[in-house]
Amino acid sequence: MEKELGSLLGQAFFGLTLKQANNAKVSIYDQIHEICFHGKGGYDWNTVYNFPIWLRKRIYNKIKEFYEKQNEQYEKASNSGKNIQNAVNSDGTVNKEVFKQASPKPIKYQ
Repeated sequence: MEKELGSLLGQAFFGLTLKQANNAKVSIYDQIHEICFHGKGGYDWNTVYNFPIWLRKRIYNKIKEFYEKQNEQYEKASNSGKNIQNAVNSDGTVNKEVFKQASPKPIKYQ
């Protein structure tokens, strides 16, 4: 429960309420976790925590951008393969329709 403040503006210190301050703290810790985890061992927690804010945000955005592009490429690759039929069904039986549609090329011997 938040306390009523005696300020005429009705705002807390620098305009942050207790709930907003907690959300900001969680956001910072989430950024630090993402940088350490997705940085693949390139950063440790103490180093990232002590980064200047602008540098931490820049690194976080670069990592986020990289993984978004990677996911986009993965989606393109997985969507392009939807027209491909498998020769073996999911139950392990042979899909005869694939072999009926395929036209074998004649083999030439020299």
